Amino acid sequence: MTDAVSLSPAHHPAEVPSNLYKPTAPFKAKVVENTVLTGPGSPNDVRHIVINFEGSDYWYLEGQSAGILPPGADENGKAHKLRLYSIASAAEGDDGTAKTLSLCVKRVVYNDPESGKEVRGVCSNFLCDSQPGDTVDLCGPTGKGFLMPEAADANMIMIATGTGIAPFRGFIRHRYKQRAGEKGQTWMIFGAQYRSDYLYGPELEAYNREDTYKLITAFSREEMTADGQRMYVQHRVAEHQDALLTLLEQPNTYLYICGLRGMEKGIIEAFQNAAAARGLNWADLLARLQQEKRWRVEVY
Repeated sequence: MTDAVSLSPAHHPAEVPSNLYKPTAPFKAKVVENTVLTGPGSPNDVRHIVINFEGSDYWYLEGQSAGILPPGADENGKAHKLRLYSIASAAEGDDGTAKTLSLCVKRVVYNDPESGKEVRGVCSNFLCDSQPGDTVDLCGPTGKGFLMPEAADANMIMIATGTGIAPFRGFIRHRYKQRAGEKGQTWMIFGAQYRSDYLYGPELEAYNREDTYKLITAFSREEMTADGQRMYVQHRVAEHQDALLTLLEQPNTYLYICGLRGMEKGIIEAFQNAAAARGLNWADLLARLQQEKRWRVEVY
C-alpha cells in the first residue's frame, strides 16, 4: 500500500473529465506492469495491467473507462476501433502518483460457431501480451453514470461477475484510503465460475472490517444452493435480502451492478421476492432508485 496522494482542487468530483484524448489524437502511454490474476487451473487468462500516462493531461475518476486503440488494421485495411475498459484503480493510481491507471483484462479466445476457426480478440490479446515498456494509444476517459457517490457516509452495494470487479476495486481502494473516516456500509458481492477466477481476492479480503465492510463470494461451478442449483450472485443477494433491502430503503444507499449482460435480471428477481415477503412494492422502490440515480448498471 502506498501513501495516499491528494488530488488537486481541479480534480474535485464536481468536475468529471471526458474524452481528454480522442482516437484522432491518443496519448502514447506506457505499460509498466502486466500481472496474471487468475490462479492455477483456471480456464481463463485475466491480467492486471498498469499504464503510465505521465506527461499528459490525463486524469480520471473511479467508475470511468479508459479507451485503448489496438495497433494494426482489420481485414478491410481499416484501423481498429477504440475499445473501452473499466478502470480498475482509484484516481490516485495504484502507486499513489495520480499518473497511472490499471485495467483488468480477460484474454478473449473462442471458436467461431460457423467456421470453427479460432478467433482472438484484437485488443484483449494485444493488452494481455504487452510487456513493461510497451506503448499503448490511450484515449478517454469516458463515463459519468457509474461514479462513486459524492455524499459522505453513503452506503454502497456492489455486485460483480468476472472482470466486472474492475471499477469496484477502484471504489474500495479510494474509500478506504482517501475517505477512510466514513461510516457508510460497503457490500461487495463477487461471482465467478471457479475460485481460481477470484480476481483480486487477497486484496478484497484485506479490507475486511466488521463495522462497515462485507465481502461475499459465489463460485458457480464449485458451490451449490440449498436446493441444488449452481450458486450465482443473485442467490447471495437472496441470502442477505433483509439487510440489503433495508439498506436500499435508505436515501443514502447506492447499488452498482457490473459484469456480463443479463446478470441484472436475476438480481432484480431476488430483490422482488424479498420485497414481496416484506409486503413492499418493489416496482415503486426500483423506479425511485433509478430516478434518483442510485441504481447503476454497467454490463457488457
